[in-house]
Amino acid sequence: MTSPPLDAVQLAEAFRQFSEASAQLTQAYSGLERQVERLNERLSLLMDALPAGVVLLDPQGRIEQANPAARQMMDRVLEGSDWRELSRSALAETDTPGEWECGASATGEARRLSLAQTAEDSAGGRIVLLHDVTEAHRMRTAAARNERLAAMGEMVAGLAHQLRTPLAAALLYAGNLAEPSLLGPAERARCVDRTLDRLRHLERLIRDMLSFARGEATGQEAFGVCDLVTELEATIEPVAARRAVRFDSHCGCPDVRLAGNRKEIAGALTNLLENALQATGEGGCVALEAESDAERVRFAVTDTGKGIDPSIQARLFDPFFTTRADGTGLGLAIARGVARAHGGEITLESVPGRGSTFVFELPLPASGER
Repeated sequence: MTSPPLDAVQLAEAFRQFSEASAQLTQAYSGLERQVERLNERLSLLMDALPAGVVLLDPQGRIEQANPAARQMMDRVLEGSDWRELSRSALAETDTPGEWECGASATGEARRLSLAQTAEDSAGGRIVLLHDVTEAHRMRTAAARNERLAAMGEMVAGLAHQLRTPLAAALLYAGNLAEPSLLGPAERARCVDRTLDRLRHLERLIRDMLSFARGEATGQEAFGVCDLVTELEATIEPVAARRAVRFDSHCGCPDVRLAGNRKEIAGALTNLLENALQATGEGGCVALEAESDAERVRFAVTDTGKGIDPSIQARLFDPFFTTRADGTGLGLAIARGVARAHGGEITLESVPGRGSTFVFELPLPASGER
């Protein structure tokens, strides 16, 4: 059954309603256009006012838009450039993960930038955020220098006392050796051994003091975390066996690589392991474990010794503070200095009567350097 044809009045009414709806849609669209224009204008004003650099990338990685702060930081026109090529040519990686050097700042020194990128949006584009951290880096460097100078002052104050005792003992034994008529062969041999022992103690003290005084990472190389664990295992296992202490090691990050001074990092971890062996009696256990996440590697050195009294835990990293009669008091200070020089840190967890765990953390290098 077909509908009856529309008469002229109905057709005119239909056209009128259509015209009204079209006018309303046109008006609404115009309103949306004005809102979009206002939003774009506000966004442009916000981009221009931001102190951080903002770089918009298209799906191919080319720069569609950059705000004035980004152009000033990079000291060039950015629009139209390929971001990957530009970052390779204009940015130099620093020792601090996530920070790069670019050109020169107002003071003439290299400008230091931190970079962060968003994930791809639905169209495949990304946003790169740039922050000028030159002043923050300068303040960090000055604070570290002041801290080291203060520690050096404490070291100089304590050095005379630390050197005086073994030196006086060595002089006493050497003086006895200068009087051959007073000593028999056995006594002379004993004096020689004691003199050499005190001189070796002095040598170790001076070596540790110089290591602490350097206090900064020198030289960079890439190396495997598990390779380092294997090296430490070969060094510590025989020492542990002589002390009747079980030594366990485990590396849970076989494909992870670090960047830094391998010799200094190995020396710092060796200090922690030797301290753990000193704190552990016969039949005890010392363990070294390496684990990593997306940002850091953690070396945990655990012992089953008597633990550390909470009242002295805060002083353990002070130069020349030691609880051992034959200790120099610099091992932990050196280890912390090495960790901080590489952008890391050392933390301690200890329960009296249940042992201690020192965690030596280091940041992972940028993904391209692993």
